Order: sequence, then structure tokens, then C-alpha cells
Amino acid sequence: MRERPGRLEAGDVKQFAEIMTIDNLKMLVREIVAEAWQAVAARTFEANAPVNYACVFAQSAAEYEELVGLARQLGPIVQATAMGPVFHIAALATDCGDLELLKIRRPDPKRREKGDADFTVADYASFKKTYLGQPGFSLIKRPEMEMIELIDPSHNALAYFSHPTLAEILKIGH
Repeated sequence: MRERPGRLEAGDVKQFAEIMTIDNLKMLVREIVAEAWQAVAARTFEANAPVNYACVFAQSAAEYEELVGLARQLGPIVQATAMGPVFHIAALATDCGDLELLKIRRPDPKRREKGDADFTVADYASFKKTYLGQPGFSLIKRPEMEMIELIDPSHNALAYFSHPTLAEILKIGH
């Protein structure tokens, strides 16, 4: 498998030039979940928060089109967003449990990480009270949900904790 560029810096002109396969995409998603979990493990006391959603951040228009084409082979689009589609994929085993929701995000110069993963905490209210306000944690409110974002510059993926989860909103799974 070819090496995908890590965190890209402004002005970096590296391209996602080689053909990616479905297996490469699955490996990339697993890497994103693992990297996001490393940030969670380093900054919280959460030990068993399963992954419920992951997103790959495309770094170019060509990469975005390629990733969307591959993701379509993994499952149908269940949500269309301005930043890219969310797919309901066959369960993909990760270090943090089975993943069934995958988003491919359009290129965004503000998001140079590989991607993000969203984890489900057992007690969201307690988690929010404990971590919100600590360095790296911020609250994002959306009409149908809110999420706590964890940005740790030493990791190449972001972590989120949503309430309710996207799976609950979309009525997928449990």
C-alpha cells in the first residue's frame, strides 16, 4: 500500500496520485479510528468508548472523488451534507469496535488531519462536565445534536463525542 501524506501544511502541494483500493480505504479508516483513540486515551479516563462514526478528510478534489467512489461500494449514502456524504457500510472491525457509518469529507484547508472518529461515552453529561473547558476540548452545537470536539495537535485525527450519536439520529443500528 502506498503511503498517504500525513498532516499537510498550508501550501503543501502533495497530491493523492495513486489509485486507492477498497482495502486501502478500510485500512485508512482503521488508522483514523486508532489515531483518534490515542488522543482520547491520552486526554481522558474513558476506557471503553466504542467508535460510532468515522470521517476521512480528503486533501484534494481528485482524492475526494476517488474516496466517494470507493465508499459507494461499501454501502449506501444515508445522509448528504454540505461537506460530503455519510455512508452506511457493512460493519468494519476497528480497535474500538465495529464501525457502520463513514463520511468522506470534501477538501477543507482548515482540516489537514487524516480524519476524525466519534466515540460513544456511557454518561455524556458527566463527560461534558468533566472535560469541557479543559485544553483541547470544545463544544459544538448543531440543531439535532451537540458534540464535544477534542483536538490534540500531537495526533493526526480529531475525536468527537456526540449526543445523541449520529447513528441514533439516523436510526441505524441499536
